[in-house]
Amino acid sequence: MPDLAARARILLDLHTAPEILVLANVWDVVSARVVAATDGVRALATASHSIAATFGYEDGEKIPLDLHLDMVGRIVAAVDLPVTMDMEAGYGNPGETARLAIGVGVVGGNLEDRMKPLDDAVAAVEAVLAAGRDAGIDFVLNARTDAFVRAPEDADRADVLAEAIRRGRAFLDAGAPVVFVPGVVARPEIEALVEALGPRKVSLISAPGRSLPAAELQDLGVARVSTGPFTQRVALTALQHATAEVIGGGVLPAGTRALN
Repeated sequence: MPDLAARARILLDLHTAPEILVLANVWDVVSARVVAATDGVRALATASHSIAATFGYEDGEKIPLDLHLDMVGRIVAAVDLPVTMDMEAGYGNPGETARLAIGVGVVGGNLEDRMKPLDDAVAAVEAVLAAGRDAGIDFVLNARTDAFVRAPEDADRADVLAEAIRRGRAFLDAGAPVVFVPGVVARPEIEALVEALGPRKVSLISAPGRSLPAAELQDLGVARVSTGPFTQRVALTALQHATAEVIGGGVLPAGTRALN
């Protein structure tokens, strides 16, 4: 396995390459191994919501950080690919949380701004990047703004977009290589984000039945698209359907593969 700095460089290069980086988020060792073994997968991203759910916790930093990091560390150890961690909002100390994540082999991470005052959000970005420098790596921060996901339902979308751009520019100026804007699925808003923040600077989440295909996002200049908790929901949906079929007198689906 390449060393930490090399893995960080690989992950950073994947964000700036012409081909969009597609990340199917994982939540435990077996999901990580299945995704890593899939043709075309070049890096892994963990999903905090899914890891919390695995242990019976609600999302939103309800899972203890040490338990969260333990699972992420197990994922890192199980695969030979760069791993980026969803650090939520940094558990009250983004720099220290990033340091601990790097300690288990993580080379990138998401950090939510939760619409804190912009100066505070930028300081958190700077703290995470400083932790990476202290460790001797180019930590790939996917700096997230919650402008869209926390906006009131009746908010003016143009105003929300403007705020997302304002925050995104501040995070890029602070050194973040990419800005994550969940809640955006409409082509005009994606185009506006890419125009304002630059090509290969915008990161999105793929929502079932709503998002544009990854190939189209690539053509629009998006750097990265991930799946968040939705991959775990895909797996759980398949589990529930299979269970209902067996309970109803049927059999498990044909074509089920031994992936573990």
